[in-house]
Amino acid sequence: MGSGLEELHLATILLVLVAGFAAGWVDAVVGGGGLLQLPVLLLVPGITPVEALATNKLGSIFGTTTSAITYYRRAHPDLRTALPMAGIALVGSFGGAILAALLPSSVFKPIIVVALVAVALFTALKPSVGTLTKLRHQGARHYGTAGAIGLVIGFYDGLIGPGTGSFLIIAMVTLLGYNFLGASAKAKIVNMATNFGALMFFLPNGSILWGLGLLLGVANMAGGYTGSRMAISQGSRFIRIVFLAVVGALIIKLGSDVWIENIRPLVGAPS
Repeated sequence: MGSGLEELHLATILLVLVAGFAAGWVDAVVGGGGLLQLPVLLLVPGITPVEALATNKLGSIFGTTTSAITYYRRAHPDLRTALPMAGIALVGSFGGAILAALLPSSVFKPIIVVALVAVALFTALKPSVGTLTKLRHQGARHYGTAGAIGLVIGFYDGLIGPGTGSFLIIAMVTLLGYNFLGASAKAKIVNMATNFGALMFFLPNGSILWGLGLLLGVANMAGGYTGSRMAISQGSRFIRIVFLAVVGALIIKLGSDVWIENIRPLVGAPS
């Protein structure tokens, strides 16, 4: 398939561009853009699942980098927390990508669905959470907790991926005490690192469709810039609303996967 563009029809290219822009916007606000982008890539004729995953990461890193720069310029996130967290997350993401090649993601999806439901209920039932920054820890404990979040969620991103930004935001809100805007700004820096960590694994394998990935990257950049500007101007309340919508979509998507891959074969339900 070469660069990934030679045999694509105009309608497919337009669909990829729209999905890339929408994914970049969602990722910039709360994460979870892979819900839109990856399924569209899987519709591209002749693409394999590994090529879709690798190309998705290439496109995503353009969007997360753009939104990270925009947040940094306008929201001034604390880099003393974000940069070490990003470095640890990169290592975790690379490790998760290695394990992803050995184990099916269906092994972990039921646990992720339960975690997402708990996150959604917690956020919905506690409207005051994430409205103000009230740091829960100081000094070494703060940075240790941030590093642990980066390692665990970075590993998750390399292993499975969908909703990484959402998990980062809720972890920083609940475990570190940031508001939604501050958490989202730092999450973009960390998410950029997790995308790069996974790319480090995919690059030597020749799985990336460069033409398609760069096209996706341009759309991601436009969506990431627009979404981060909107999130900064609208504030934490807007991010919280979008966060709940994206987490709800994640629950439906991964819950459907769990039903198809784990439950339906056991109960013998019809397709």
